[in-house]
Amino acid sequence: MLIKEQFSTFDVDKIRDDFPILSRRINDKPLVYVDNAASTQMPKPVIDAFSDYHSRYHANVHRGVHTLSQEATDAFEKVRTLVKSFIGAGDENEIIYTSGATDSINLVAQSYGRAFLNEGDEILVSNMEHHANIVPWDMLAKEKGLKIVVIPITDEGELDMNAYESLISEKTRIVAINHVSNALGTINPIKEITRIAHQHNAVVMVDGAQAVSHMEVNVVDLDCDFYAFSAHKMLGPTGVGVLYGKRELLDKMPPYRGGGDMILSVSFNTGVTFNQVPHKFEAGTPGIAGVIMLGEAIKYINTIGRDSIAAYENELLEYATLQALKIDGLRVIGTAKKKASVLSFVLDGVHPHDIGTVLDFHGVAIRSGHHCAQPVMERFQIPATSRASFAFYNTKEEVDIFINALKEVLEVFR
Repeated sequence: MLIKEQFSTFDVDKIRDDFPILSRRINDKPLVYVDNAASTQMPKPVIDAFSDYHSRYHANVHRGVHTLSQEATDAFEKVRTLVKSFIGAGDENEIIYTSGATDSINLVAQSYGRAFLNEGDEILVSNMEHHANIVPWDMLAKEKGLKIVVIPITDEGELDMNAYESLISEKTRIVAINHVSNALGTINPIKEITRIAHQHNAVVMVDGAQAVSHMEVNVVDLDCDFYAFSAHKMLGPTGVGVLYGKRELLDKMPPYRGGGDMILSVSFNTGVTFNQVPHKFEAGTPGIAGVIMLGEAIKYINTIGRDSIAAYENELLEYATLQALKIDGLRVIGTAKKKASVLSFVLDGVHPHDIGTVLDFHGVAIRSGHHCAQPVMERFQIPATSRASFAFYNTKEEVDIFINALKEVLEVFR
């Protein structure tokens, strides 16, 4: 009853009507999609934006003076303004389009890291990071003789802040941290992490892929130096992402890739001169339709409000967790005090892949595996987890279906 009372003005049934895929049946059962940490589903306005662009004003941006090109460019650049407001940035030129959060982090590693880090410098990376916020730094470290220092996490899956303060030093040049852990759901205290890092003149790279659609984010208030996220985890398409960077840092950084649109001039006699930010980091034809779809996703999220989304998803997570803990032999991995809508768990005697297979038979889509976060699995001495991750279009009734399907897993394997 708590959920229904809490959200009497949150019309989840009406919202679900906007998501065509939610009406699908899997194995002759209603689809229960709780794999939202991997990719969220898309509402009609986002899907329609793809067709609208291709049927009405498909043209390259920044290239032509004809009407279609101008319309495409206007739509493309208006999204930059939307993103700026969405994450609380101060300047739309601090918003760089990328192919996703992974690409954004690689941009920082290869541009800022190569230019400003030297042999013996240290990069602090937490034990709960997605591989996308580990591997680019590891590659850079091997190339330039840097040291990767790992910030440990507690048994609850929280960042060990005392250890962080003891590990950071004047050798630290970058702190790479996620805002929300994709494997545990932990919400990290980014503002405090950044404050400490800046005391040591280190810059902070935040992987915000799991945060931006679930909670209010203000990068100016957080004071982080870089912030990355992907469209496909916030109702948008794959292949599109954003890097926010402080203007003073972006201006100093060399381009990451070469090609069209990131130059002012090219001459075999006088050489190459680069464009200003953000364009100097956006070589070649971008994913125009995807960016426009990202804009529609932001508009959709804004109409609901991230405070309302966070409250509703938190209720779903609390309910699901309470019901899951009643299942014999189930252990939740990640019990931080502050969590986003991720429920990772193991079930005694049953491999996560088997759990995923049985749940799929019941129409329930979860994620099973290491979630591109193998150091997390090593920390908890497990090979993998099963992960249910909730979005604002999920319902309490879907949670019940998920829990009942888990009970069926016990019937099959015990």
